[in-house]
Amino acid sequence: MPDRVSSRIAAAFAVVGLVAVLAVGAGLFVSLRTLHQEATISSLGDVAQPIVARVRALAATAELRAAVNVLKADVRPEVGLYLIVGDRLIAADAAQTPLEAASIPLRKDLAVGASVGGGLTTTDGSRILYSATIVRREGSLAGPIAILLTAPDRAGADAVRDLLRVLPAVALVILAVVAPIAWLLSRSITRPLRRLAEATAAVPFAGVPSEALAPEGPREVRDLTARFNAMTDELDRVRGEERELLANIRHDLKTPLTVVSGFAEALRDGTASGDGVARAADAIAQEAARMGALVEDLRSIDEVGTAGLTLRPEALDPAALATEAVARFAPRAAAGGVEVRADADAGLVLAADRAAVERILGNLIDNALAVVPAGGHVLVEARRGVADGVVIRVSDDGPGFPPGSLERAFDRFYRADPARTGVGTGLGLSIVRALARSHGGDAVAENLAPSGARVTVTLPGVPTLG
Repeated sequence: MPDRVSSRIAAAFAVVGLVAVLAVGAGLFVSLRTLHQEATISSLGDVAQPIVARVRALAATAELRAAVNVLKADVRPEVGLYLIVGDRLIAADAAQTPLEAASIPLRKDLAVGASVGGGLTTTDGSRILYSATIVRREGSLAGPIAILLTAPDRAGADAVRDLLRVLPAVALVILAVVAPIAWLLSRSITRPLRRLAEATAAVPFAGVPSEALAPEGPREVRDLTARFNAMTDELDRVRGEERELLANIRHDLKTPLTVVSGFAEALRDGTASGDGVARAADAIAQEAARMGALVEDLRSIDEVGTAGLTLRPEALDPAALATEAVARFAPRAAAGGVEVRADADAGLVLAADRAAVERILGNLIDNALAVVPAGGHVLVEARRGVADGVVIRVSDDGPGFPPGSLERAFDRFYRADPARTGVGTGLGLSIVRALARSHGGDAVAENLAPSGARVTVTLPGVPTLG
């Protein structure tokens, strides 16, 4: 098969055109052969008419053989002449093809002068055409009943000869009709495909913005174009998020690296001495922990995004997990003047990965503490869900999600306020949703009235892993 669409379309139309020519040729051959046979039979009938009057004068059977020889001299050499007398058939020449009188169907209701014609295969396998003209009615006292003229059946050869003259014209007509249709069809398909190929070639270049292609061509090509546009839109969005992520990472690494570099230089040149050494070491350790947390977030988002995270479900007590999470963040909350407390339904049981649930609770509490001002409150709840599931809620009375950001709150690398100076990378909530969905659950965000926000995570009683 050709490797180009246009070539395949041209080949398909060529095959269709060839089949059409063959079909037309077959139909014409049958029609022309029939016409030639009828013309030959009609011609034999015309030749027989002048002979009929002479044959009627023949009365004695003994004279028939000589009379037939005389009559044969008046017709073309390839024409056979026979007289049908009773159930016998008398040939003008012994060299003529022998025939049986019974092979010529003469109906008894035929009038004198009427003719019948057709074709038959002789005893030697040749094909002939014949015309029999009634001379006397059957039952007459003497004389032949009919005169029979035969000729070789050359209708097939004549039909082929006519076809060889006609088919080139037919082929040219079909080519004149099919070629423009094939060209237009090929262009309607290959042109949008070439546009797609050119646009696809530009996709790897991140600096080149993708332009939407106008749908053209057949429905399948239009669908392909629409999907390509959707793919490039999503790719542009992801590239934008990646650029945003890199900007956030540069921003979030700049401060700790500056602190670490400054205190390391102070330790090296002796500026930090005495109690200053301990403070420098503490500062370096804190900033290293910040960078470690950032690296951990990146590792986690990669694991849950590529199905590389392995969950190990076990029986858990959601109330105890919520209490433990609050206890871990109590010093930080107290330092910021924020109250953090836990509240849970009794008797809750959850089958889930402990590290994943602890990570969910930690990310949600960490996000809340980052935005709640002094004097604010954070509530961590574990409630009974549907079908033995568990609902984890973290609510705060902070400023809430900015208008229009709820739909993107769980997007990777998204930060509602890119200008803020916190250490977050916009991965916390994305990790929360990914971990929830890896258990067969989900996570949603909402704003509370008059102020505040709440993130709700639903986890099934038994995780549906896969």
